[in-house]
Amino acid sequence: MAEPAERGGQRRLRPAPLIFEPAEATADPEHFFDLESMEDPRELLSRATELTLAFRAATDRATEFQAIAAAQLADPRRFDRLTAADVAERAQWTEDYARKMIEFGRDLIRTNGRTTEE
Repeated sequence: MAEPAERGGQRRLRPAPLIFEPAEATADPEHFFDLESMEDPRELLSRATELTLAFRAATDRATEFQAIAAAQLADPRRFDRLTAADVAERAQWTEDYARKMIEFGRDLIRTNGRTTEE
């Protein structure tokens, strides 16, 4: 299952390790982390829950990195900075969402002590 982790005084879930599937298994559209072969519903529920929590934690973490990158790209101190519209186009977001992500990224950078030069 996903494990709690402390980061900046905030509790976060650490993703459970994902078992990578061999190439031949991923070619089968019905195959998904071997869940379809599990017969015991308790085992199926447990593994499916682990995967759900792991994917949620991974999504949250990836979103934070998107926001940090958006903030870095839009940093007004950069000579090659991008506008919110440019960031939106690159990330396939709306301009409004890009503005929110840029601000979220700036908050993350401030909170975590990262600089935009990193």
